[in-house]
Amino acid sequence: MDVAGLSIKDIKKGLETKAFSDEELVGSYLDRIKKYDHKIKAFITVCRDEAISMAQSVDRKIAQGETLGAMEGIPIGLKDNMCTKGVRTTCGSKMLSDFIPPYDSSVAKKLKEQGAIIMGKLNMDEFAMGSSNENSAFFAARNPWDTERVPGGSSGGSAAAASAGFAAVTFGSDTGGSIRMPASFCGLVGVKPTYGAVSRYGLVAFGSSLDQIGPLGRSVEDAAYALEAIQGFDTKDSTSLKVGYKTDYDGLMRQGIKGMRVGIPKEFFGKGVDREVRDSVLASALILEKAGAKVEEFSLPITETGLSAYYIISSAEASSNLGRYDGVRYGYRTESFKNYEELVLKSRTEGFGDEVKRRIMLGTYVLSSGYYDAYYKKAMLFRQKVRALYKSAFEKYDTIISPTVPVLPFKLGEKTSDPLQMYLADTFTVNVNIAGIPAISMPSGFSSTGLPIGVQFMGDHMSEDKLFRFAYALEKELKLDMMPSLEGVE
Repeated sequence: MDVAGLSIKDIKKGLETKAFSDEELVGSYLDRIKKYDHKIKAFITVCRDEAISMAQSVDRKIAQGETLGAMEGIPIGLKDNMCTKGVRTTCGSKMLSDFIPPYDSSVAKKLKEQGAIIMGKLNMDEFAMGSSNENSAFFAARNPWDTERVPGGSSGGSAAAASAGFAAVTFGSDTGGSIRMPASFCGLVGVKPTYGAVSRYGLVAFGSSLDQIGPLGRSVEDAAYALEAIQGFDTKDSTSLKVGYKTDYDGLMRQGIKGMRVGIPKEFFGKGVDREVRDSVLASALILEKAGAKVEEFSLPITETGLSAYYIISSAEASSNLGRYDGVRYGYRTESFKNYEELVLKSRTEGFGDEVKRRIMLGTYVLSSGYYDAYYKKAMLFRQKVRALYKSAFEKYDTIISPTVPVLPFKLGEKTSDPLQMYLADTFTVNVNIAGIPAISMPSGFSSTGLPIGVQFMGDHMSEDKLFRFAYALEKELKLDMMPSLEGVE
C-alpha cells in the first residue's frame, strides 16, 4: 500500500469505507520508515509493536460500529521532548537517553484519547536548542528534499518525518521558530499557535514563556485539523488560555480573503535575505492581492533587536529549567565521583552537549548579580515593546507576511563552526514567540535548485482562523507538489 502523500481526510475516508484496515495502513507506514529512515534519521524511537496494537484496536472499533475519535487511526509522530508513558523520551540528549516517563504529556494524552496512532518519537536538537537538528546527541536528521542538507531545527525530525511520508502529521515544539523553520526547509505547513492555546504540560521545558506545541503537515487542511485536536484549556498548565476556541478551521479557511488586509514589513526583505527567498515571498503577496486582499508595505523596526532579546530570555529560562538535571534524581549519572559536587559537575559535563552548555552559561551570566538589570531586565522590557508594536500593527492588518527563514536549506556542517551564523537563521521567527502571537509557515515555491522556500503568516492573539484563510488561499492558487522523491535514498 502506497501511503506517501495520504492526507488525514484520505485516511479517514479509507477507514470509514473499509478500503483498507488500519493495521494495513500502519504496516505500510512502518515499512516505509524501515526502508528510508536509516538515511533520513527522523526517528529516535520507533514504536512498532505499540503502533500495530493500537491499529488493531481501531479496526475492532470499526468492525463493531463504535463511534470513532477525531484522530482515530491516523498515524502521527511526536517530537522527543513530549512525555509518553512507557516510551523513552530523550529530548535528543545523552542526559535523558534512558528516561521513560511514568505519564503522558497533555498533548500525547489528547491524541491517544482521540484514537491517533503514535508511530514513534522524533529526532530533535538537544533540549530543542538549535536551528539545524545537528545538535542531537544521537544523529543529525536529514532533509528529504536533499539528504546532504539539514531539515532545520529544532523540530527537524518532526519535519523530516512528515515530509518523507513516515506519518500523516507530526507535532513539534516552537521556542523561537523551531516548527516554522523546519517546515520551511522541508516544504511543509507548520503552525506555531498562540502562547497558551496548546497545553505545555509534559513538554520538557526549554524556555517556558516561549515554548508552544504545534503541528506539521503537508497541507493547510491537515495542519488545521491537527491543531483542532490538540488545542484547548488545560488545568495542568498554569499558562493555558481559558477562552473560546474555534473548532471549524476547515470551514473558516474556505471563506476567502477578499477585503482582508496584509502588511509587508520592509525590514524583513533587506540585507541578508536570499534573493530567491525574497522573490518567492513577494510573488506570494501578489497572489494574495489578486485573490482580493489589500496588500501594503509598512515598517516594523524590531527585527534584529528581537533576536538579541530572544537569546537572552530563552537562555536565562534554559539555565533555570536545566538546573534540575544534577545526576541525583533522574537523568544521566557519571560512573565515578568522590563527592556530591563532583557528581553534579561530571554528570552535567558528560550529559550535556556543547550547544546546551553554551546556552546555560549565557543564561546564568545574564541572571547573575550585576548583570541581571543590564541584560535580562532590559530584554523583558523590550518584550513589552515587541508585543505593543505587533498589537498596533494588527489594528491595521489581518496578517503580516515575511520569509520564514532568510536563507535556503544549508548543507550539513556548513554552519556548525559559527553559532552566531546559525542563530541568525531565526531572525524572522523569534519575535513571534516573544510576543506570544500565532504564526504559520507554508511553502511559497522552490529555489532554482529545487529546494523548498517558506512564507510566514503572523497574526494577532487567537487569530489562527485568519491565518489559515490566508494560507489556504495561497495554497489553492500555487498548487505545489510538496512530496519529495526518495529514490536513491535507500
